[in-house]
Amino acid sequence: MIVIVMGVSGSGKSTIGKMLASELNWEFFDADDFHPSANIEKMRQGIPLTDADRMPWLLTLQDAIASILQQDRNAVLACSALKSSYREIMLHNCDRSQIRLVYLKGSFQLIQERLKQRQNHYMSPDLLQSQFDILEEPEDAIYVDISQPMDAIAQQISQMVIGNG
Repeated sequence: MIVIVMGVSGSGKSTIGKMLASELNWEFFDADDFHPSANIEKMRQGIPLTDADRMPWLLTLQDAIASILQQDRNAVLACSALKSSYREIMLHNCDRSQIRLVYLKGSFQLIQERLKQRQNHYMSPDLLQSQFDILEEPEDAIYVDISQPMDAIAQQISQMVIGNG
């Protein structure tokens, strides 16, 4: 099974994803690590990625997800997955019963404050509005309010995944 923790930059995907993976004793993957260097450089410069920029990244994620499922492994993947079309590409030909999508939902103001405090990340806080602009909230996800403490969020998701898995 794969739990995909999704949301805009600064919503807590990596932090919560790592906590969740630790709690479940599962592998953790961060989709940011799959970006080609050209994408990272664009984001570092505050340039929003286009769909064309994202396509090689999405196809790489598609391969990684398929491989994890084929090997019958359990994992948590932190991934923005902002658009429905991105999620469709990532999950193409996957057994959807083995996927749990968790959407970390928060206000622009809350996430903007978090981004201002974050250090050592290539994602420019200036790109947050562009992420909210293209965000298509999923219909088939577990919604989690990110205004609560991170460890409480991870425990809440863990209970939902174990209860549904």
